[in-house]
Amino acid sequence: MKKGLWLKIVAFAVVFCFCAGGLAVAGTVVIKGSTTVLPIAQKAAEDFMKINPDVNVSVSGGGSGEGIKAIIDGTCDIADSSRFIKDKEVKLAMERNVLPVPHRVALDCVVPVVHPSNPLQDISLERLKDIYKGAVTNWKELGGPDSPIVVISRDTSSGTYEVWQEKILHEEKVTPQALLQASNGAVAQAVAKNKYAIGYIGIGYVNQDVKALKVAGVEASATTALNGTYPVSRALFMFTNGWPTGDAMSFINFVVSPAGQKIAKEEGFVPMY
Repeated sequence: MKKGLWLKIVAFAVVFCFCAGGLAVAGTVVIKGSTTVLPIAQKAAEDFMKINPDVNVSVSGGGSGEGIKAIIDGTCDIADSSRFIKDKEVKLAMERNVLPVPHRVALDCVVPVVHPSNPLQDISLERLKDIYKGAVTNWKELGGPDSPIVVISRDTSSGTYEVWQEKILHEEKVTPQALLQASNGAVAQAVAKNKYAIGYIGIGYVNQDVKALKVAGVEASATTALNGTYPVSRALFMFTNGWPTGDAMSFINFVVSPAGQKIAKEEGFVPMY
C-alpha cells in the first residue's frame, strides 16, 4: 500500500473516532413531572439547546408526584414539581440514598375558572371549599342559574391538586362527583366546553376560553403572587438528586437566569424577580 494512501486512511480513522467520541459524550438531560411547570421547561429546553447544540434535553409531564418518583427512582435528571416534596417522599429518597434538592424556578397562582358565560366574578374560600367537597351543588346557591355545578378537579398525582387540597379543602376529600383531569390544559378545556363547570388551573393556563374568578376579592396576578395577598399562590420547583452538576446544573442555571425568568413570564407565570 502506498504511503500516501495509508496516511489518508489513518487520518480518516482519527477524524472518525474523534467525531464518534464527540457523539458518544453529547449531553442528555431528562426532565419529568408537573404539567404546570411543563411550559416553562419545554420553552427553556428549546432555547437552551439552541445555545448548547451538543446537549439534548427531553421534557415530559405526568404530574408532580410522578416527577418526584422519577428523581427517586433515578429515571430523570430533573423533576418538575408544582408543590414541595412530601415527608414520605423524603423518607423514601433517603432510603435509596437520594438527596432531593429543590430549586425554585417561578411563582404561580392556582386560579378557579368557570365558563365565560357564568355571571360569577368573585368567590370566597369557604364557597370554594363547599363546592369541592360537595356541600354546594347548584349554581343558584351562588346567584347563578338553577343548574347543577359540574366540578372539575385534578388527579391525586398532581401538585396542583395537592395545593388545592391544602389551601382550599384543608385536607378534606374532593366530592366523588368531581371529574378528574390529568393536566391543567385538560381542566381548562373541560371548563371551556361546559357552561356549568368550575375548575382550577395554574395562572399560565388562563386564556380567553375560560373566566378567572377573584378569590376573596383578590385577583390572581404577578403582584398578588409576589406580595402574598392572593390566597392560593405557590412556588414552582425543579428537583435534582443532590446539587446538580454538568448539563443539569447548566440547565437549572439557565432557568433561574434573566433569560429563563423571561420565559416564565412569557408563559404566563410569575418570575422570581
